[in-house]
Amino acid sequence: MIFPIEELINFTGNIYEITCAATRRAYQISMLRDEDNKDDESTDKAVSIAAKQIFTKEVQYRIEHNPQ
Repeated sequence: MIFPIEELINFTGNIYEITCAATRRAYQISMLRDEDNKDDESTDKAVSIAAKQIFTKEVQYRIEHNPQ
C-alpha cells in the first residue's frame, strides 16, 4: 500500500486534525509491530498503513479537549 494520496487530495476536513491522528496511529503501529507476526501489511510503512486506516475510517479518532 502506498500513501493514499487521492484521499488526501479530496479531504475537506481539518488537515491538521487528520495529520495528528495519522501520526499518532503510525506511532502505535510502529510500537506494536512484532517481527514474529508477519502479515500482509508487514512490508508497508507505518505512516502509509495509518493514513489508510484513518482515511477509510477503519480506525476512528476523537479530539480530547483539555480544559485549563
